[in-house]
Amino acid sequence: MTYTPRPIDTAHIQLQDDLVQLTELLAANTHDIWAAQRIADGWTYGAQRDDAAKQHPDLLPYDELPEGEKTYDRLTAMETLKVMLALGYQVVKP
Repeated sequence: MTYTPRPIDTAHIQLQDDLVQLTELLAANTHDIWAAQRIADGWTYGAQRDDAAKQHPDLLPYDELPEGEKTYDRLTAMETLKVMLALGYQVVKP
């Protein structure tokens, strides 16, 4: 079986400055959700990833992550916002 990902095209979507700033909060929250689930599953911090020992080097506060890991979370958050806009939703600050 061959899988070909087909994400919704968001190339034409430009986020306003307030939504770009929101992506950082969403990225940190995404990391916290991931980390909370790992911890609930018995994982702990380890300098090297070790699946057998359930240790992961990214079980740190978001602010302490390497920039590459933050970029991954930011991209997830930004693309989620862009997809919402591409589908016609509005993101409005209360």
